[in-house]
Amino acid sequence: MKTGRYVIALLSLALVLSACEGESLSGREKGALIGTALGSGMGAIIGHQTGHAGAGVAIGAGAGLLAGGLIGNESDNVSKRADEQDERLRRQEEEIRRQNRELQELRRQQGYDDRNYRGDTYRNDSYRY
Repeated sequence: MKTGRYVIALLSLALVLSACEGESLSGREKGALIGTALGSGMGAIIGHQTGHAGAGVAIGAGAGLLAGGLIGNESDNVSKRADEQDERLRRQEEEIRRQNRELQELRRQQGYDDRNYRGDTYRNDSYRY
Protein backbone atom coordinates (compact mmCIF):
# COMPACT_ATOMS: atom_id res chain seq x y z
CA MET A 1 0.00 0.00 0.00
CA LYS A 2 3.00 2.30 0.52
CA THR A 3 3.77 2.07 -3.19
CA GLY A 4 0.28 3.28 -4.08
CA ARG A 5 0.63 6.27 -1.78
CA TYR A 6 4.06 7.01 -3.22
CA VAL A 7 2.71 6.96 -6.79
CA ILE A 8 -0.25 9.17 -5.86
CA ALA A 9 2.08 11.65 -4.14
CA LEU A 10 4.37 11.66 -7.16
CA LEU A 11 1.45 12.26 -9.54
CA SER A 12 0.17 15.07 -7.33
CA LEU A 13 3.60 16.69 -7.34
CA ALA A 14 3.81 16.38 -11.12
CA LEU A 15 0.40 17.99 -11.48
CA VAL A 16 1.34 20.88 -9.20
CA LEU A 17 4.64 21.48 -10.99
CA SER A 18 3.05 21.38 -14.43
CA ALA A 19 0.40 23.87 -13.31
CA CYS A 20 3.16 26.31 -12.29
CA GLU A 21 4.70 26.36 -15.74
CA GLY A 22 2.85 29.50 -16.85
CA GLU A 23 1.82 28.35 -20.32
CA SER A 24 -1.29 26.34 -21.01
CA LEU A 25 -0.82 22.62 -21.40
CA SER A 26 -0.73 21.09 -24.86
CA GLY A 27 -3.17 18.37 -25.83
CA ARG A 28 -0.44 15.77 -25.38
CA GLU A 29 0.32 16.99 -21.85
CA LYS A 30 -3.36 17.15 -20.90
CA GLY A 31 -3.92 13.68 -22.33
CA ALA A 32 -0.93 12.31 -20.46
CA LEU A 33 -2.12 13.77 -17.15
CA ILE A 34 -5.69 12.60 -17.57
CA GLY A 35 -4.55 9.19 -18.82
CA THR A 36 -2.18 8.79 -15.89
CA ALA A 37 -4.87 9.71 -13.38
CA LEU A 38 -7.47 7.42 -14.92
CA GLY A 39 -4.97 4.60 -15.45
CA SER A 40 -3.69 4.75 -11.88
CA GLY A 41 -7.26 4.78 -10.56
CA MET A 42 -8.23 1.80 -12.67
CA GLY A 43 -4.97 0.05 -11.75
CA ALA A 44 -5.62 0.65 -8.05
CA ILE A 45 -9.07 -0.89 -8.31
CA ILE A 46 -7.86 -3.91 -10.25
CA GLY A 47 -4.74 -4.25 -8.12
CA HIS A 48 -6.79 -4.13 -4.93
CA GLN A 49 -8.97 -6.97 -6.21
CA THR A 50 -5.91 -9.09 -6.98
CA GLY A 51 -4.05 -8.14 -3.82
CA HIS A 52 -1.36 -6.03 -5.53
CA ALA A 53 -2.65 -2.46 -5.36
CA GLY A 54 0.77 -0.82 -5.72
CA ALA A 55 1.65 -2.79 -8.83
CA GLY A 56 -1.79 -2.12 -10.25
CA VAL A 57 -1.40 1.63 -9.72
CA ALA A 58 2.06 1.65 -11.34
CA ILE A 59 1.00 -0.42 -14.34
CA GLY A 60 -2.24 1.51 -14.77
CA ALA A 61 -0.45 4.85 -14.51
CA GLY A 62 2.11 3.82 -17.13
CA ALA A 63 -0.52 2.51 -19.52
CA GLY A 64 -2.69 5.59 -18.98
CA LEU A 65 0.27 7.90 -19.52
CA LEU A 66 1.12 6.24 -22.81
CA ALA A 67 -2.47 6.08 -24.10
CA GLY A 68 -3.33 9.61 -22.97
CA GLY A 69 -0.15 11.03 -24.45
CA LEU A 70 -0.79 9.36 -27.81
CA ILE A 71 -4.40 10.54 -27.95
CA GLY A 72 -3.44 14.07 -26.90
CA ASN A 73 -0.62 14.20 -29.45
CA GLU A 74 -2.98 13.18 -32.24
CA SER A 75 -5.41 15.86 -31.07
CA ASP A 76 -2.60 18.44 -31.32
CA ASN A 77 -1.73 17.23 -34.82
CA VAL A 78 -5.34 17.50 -36.01
CA SER A 79 -5.59 20.99 -34.56
CA LYS A 80 -2.34 22.04 -36.23
CA ARG A 81 -3.49 20.73 -39.62
CA ALA A 82 -6.79 22.58 -39.27
CA ASP A 83 -4.97 25.81 -38.40
CA GLU A 84 -2.68 25.42 -41.42
CA GLN A 85 -5.66 24.80 -43.69
CA ASP A 86 -7.46 27.87 -42.30
CA GLU A 87 -4.35 29.95 -43.01
CA ARG A 88 -4.14 28.67 -46.61
CA LEU A 89 -7.82 29.46 -47.09
CA ARG A 90 -7.36 32.98 -45.69
CA ARG A 91 -4.45 33.60 -48.08
CA GLN A 92 -6.46 32.35 -51.06
CA GLU A 93 -9.40 34.58 -50.17
CA GLU A 94 -7.07 37.57 -49.88
CA GLU A 95 -5.57 36.75 -53.28
CA ILE A 96 -9.05 36.59 -54.82
CA ARG A 97 -9.90 40.00 -53.32
CA ARG A 98 -6.62 41.43 -54.66
CA GLN A 99 -7.31 40.04 -58.14
CA ASN A 100 -10.86 41.41 -58.11
CA ARG A 101 -9.53 44.87 -57.19
CA GLU A 102 -6.97 44.63 -59.98
CA LEU A 103 -9.64 43.54 -62.47
CA GLN A 104 -11.90 46.44 -61.48
CA GLU A 105 -9.00 48.88 -61.86
CA LEU A 106 -8.21 47.51 -65.33
CA ARG A 107 -11.84 47.85 -66.36
CA ARG A 108 -11.93 51.39 -65.04
CA GLN A 109 -8.72 52.28 -66.91
CA GLN A 110 -10.06 50.88 -70.18
CA GLY A 111 -13.37 52.68 -69.76
CA TYR A 112 -15.60 49.62 -69.55
CA ASP A 113 -19.06 50.24 -68.19
CA ASP A 114 -19.96 47.42 -65.79
CA ARG A 115 -23.68 48.01 -66.40
CA ASN A 116 -23.23 46.56 -69.89
CA TYR A 117 -21.24 43.54 -68.71
CA ARG A 118 -23.00 40.11 -68.82
CA GLY A 119 -20.36 37.83 -67.37
CA ASP A 120 -18.18 36.98 -70.37
CA THR A 121 -19.34 39.44 -73.05
CA TYR A 122 -20.55 43.01 -73.39
CA ARG A 123 -23.97 43.91 -74.80
CA ASN A 124 -22.67 46.70 -76.98
CA ASP A 125 -20.64 45.53 -80.01
CA SER A 126 -18.19 48.39 -79.59
CA TYR A 127 -16.88 46.75 -76.38
CA ARG A 128 -15.87 43.43 -77.93
CA TYR A 129 -12.34 42.33 -77.29
